[in-house]
Amino acid sequence: MHLHTMNRSWVGGWLAVLVFLVALSSRAATVPANIQFDVFLGYDGIVPEATWFPIVCEVKNDGPSFTATIVLKGGQFSQGQVRKTVVELPTKTLKRVVIPVFSSARSFSSWDLQLLDERGRIRAEQLGLRPRKQVAVETPVIGALSRTAGGLPTVHPIRPQQTELQPSVARLLAPIFPDNPLALEGMTCLYLNSEKASELGVTQAGALVSWVTGGGHLVLAIEQVGDLAGATWLQNILPVTVSDIQSVTDHQGLHDWLIRDDWINTLEPQMQPGAPGKVRERQAFRIDPTSPFSDLLPDATFEAAPLQVAKASVSSGGTVLCSAGKLPLMVQSSLGRGKITVLLFSPEREPARSWKHLPSFWAKLAEVPKSLYLSSDYFNPGGWSSDGVVGAMIDSRQVHKLPIGWLFLLLLVYLAVIGPLDYYWLKRLKRPMLTWITFPCYVVFFSLIIYLIGYKLRAGVSEWNELHVVDVLQNGPRTALRGRSFLSVYSPVNQKYPVEAQQKVASLRGEFVGTWSSGQDSENVSITQSGDKFKGEIFVPVWTSQLFCNDWWDETSEGILATVKAAGDSWEVNVDNRTRTKLDHVQVVIEQRIHTLEAIPAKTTKVIRISRNDGVALIDYAFSHGGHFSTAASSRRRAFGETEGGRLDDLPNAGVTLSFIGLLRNQQQNASFVVPRGLDLTPRFKQGRAVLLAWSDDFSPTSPLPRFKPTWSHRQTLWRVPVDFQVAPLAESNP
Repeated sequence: MHLHTMNRSWVGGWLAVLVFLVALSSRAATVPANIQFDVFLGYDGIVPEATWFPIVCEVKNDGPSFTATIVLKGGQFSQGQVRKTVVELPTKTLKRVVIPVFSSARSFSSWDLQLLDERGRIRAEQLGLRPRKQVAVETPVIGALSRTAGGLPTVHPIRPQQTELQPSVARLLAPIFPDNPLALEGMTCLYLNSEKASELGVTQAGALVSWVTGGGHLVLAIEQVGDLAGATWLQNILPVTVSDIQSVTDHQGLHDWLIRDDWINTLEPQMQPGAPGKVRERQAFRIDPTSPFSDLLPDATFEAAPLQVAKASVSSGGTVLCSAGKLPLMVQSSLGRGKITVLLFSPEREPARSWKHLPSFWAKLAEVPKSLYLSSDYFNPGGWSSDGVVGAMIDSRQVHKLPIGWLFLLLLVYLAVIGPLDYYWLKRLKRPMLTWITFPCYVVFFSLIIYLIGYKLRAGVSEWNELHVVDVLQNGPRTALRGRSFLSVYSPVNQKYPVEAQQKVASLRGEFVGTWSSGQDSENVSITQSGDKFKGEIFVPVWTSQLFCNDWWDETSEGILATVKAAGDSWEVNVDNRTRTKLDHVQVVIEQRIHTLEAIPAKTTKVIRISRNDGVALIDYAFSHGGHFSTAASSRRRAFGETEGGRLDDLPNAGVTLSFIGLLRNQQQNASFVVPRGLDLTPRFKQGRAVLLAWSDDFSPTSPLPRFKPTWSHRQTLWRVPVDFQVAPLAESNP
């Protein structure tokens, strides 16, 4: 009997092992090993703060065809945001997908990606992906499509020791170069060797041109004249026409340009931690006569070697930065808000490759802020997000806060009731044991009071508010629109709201809260990216307003054109309003002054003459209308306090000041803001430009984003039009 029992136990054990092996083999069959899932994070592993960057997914399927869904989730930050992309994966195919992602933190960020099939099974995953380097929003990020790996730009190190401030260079590869202009916005400069230009596809080239138009800086080095023949898109935007290559022995102009005192500083010195926080006196900008590399001596070996230079004729829009006699060496031109610099020599070939001042040359060319080379005292404290200013402008006015005084009074009454009052009357009744009944009653009673107070302060109807900040960028015959549509949604219940974008390129992000608010997003968003568009759902908790931003690109035939001409002691401003809406609160910024113009009806052209001495100094205007920005941004995030402290009601002037929020830096205590790249126009004006700003009330330049009908809705548009006019550059502020 005992032996029979042992045999049964032995047989049962083997059956269990057999079942386990069958189950294991079945699971292996459902998760095949013929899927290759590679993920490329950021720009060669570099992720900048407060801007869009790419996550490129490369999927190779050697098995049966299926429809895959790539799911992207934030690891530590942006935990409430989920992005999905659906991709068809036929047998024996390789697909690359670019997902634009907004970086909301300067450090400690990670992302999880999963590849799911139609049944929701995980076919492959990459968890806990971390960038090799995260940098501050002010740090230049230089992308490079170089001819060789050794031809990458090398940038002279800055003097401050903070790692997040060191200029970063990322080597990019043509096959995985992003084809979405939003995904390129994390770069401040792109070096492109002409030999690599023909390797970019049509959509990649289009994204690159849009990025330049929106404020990027393209540096093109001519390797061979014939390289441009295969890149028609590049020929259409270059300020030069090249012919042949010739040898130049006198190229001293490169060294002269390097040591010249014409650097534009885009950063102002910061007060060190612990220094007394005093209000700094407003000062006009000034040009700092000190050049970081003014003491550099010529490199004798480089100067003696002949340099191969492409002979070029310069178009009317090009400016020669330096030359060898009559032969240009560097030519620069504007394109929308950005610019193109053409190097008519190759920095990857000798003798330029061995030039000992080449790192300094790249530092100046990439516009690394020169203050980072002049002093090691720069301190980067972070700050509130500029999104908080927008929230103070458009958040629902249905929400009211309980003042701190009333909160303390309610707390004191509660403590008095559950303490002395309860003790007193139960003692009078000689029933102290009744406290087991009275105390829960007090809790229920005060809970009802708190609910009624909350209902009184916050109950309302669904509300959808929009503020569109739109850059109107002319690129030849086309008018491109780079829009930032800020969306504030108020909900009287816990509710998910469907949204869908119809622009050519669009992606949604939550509110960027800045480094003084932990840098973590709180919005619950589910986005399905379809090509360069999206649809999804946003969750809004009861009695709250949530802020989102739809970043988008589109094209239109109904733009706004503006030009400015000098006419003696006056400016002649020509504005062609081709839109379907009236332009109100029209202002133009020229040199250091902001001038108010008359309103311009729809489909109307006006020529307006203004005196150079009229208007208001831009720095005074910004300080006058932006003095409460930091208070509004911080008060808005507090649950209790004065309701009005977190609101900005003068929307047109607040919108214009938001466009120059960089002028508020260090002008008052705690006025530091972290601004997503491209929103602040201040760096542009330090380069001597002009811009037209106009306001359209109750107008949206794009199709509606919500796929539901809110009870209340408001929409406003701030137009920002770069003016085709060069003026004297703004001087820089004193430290």
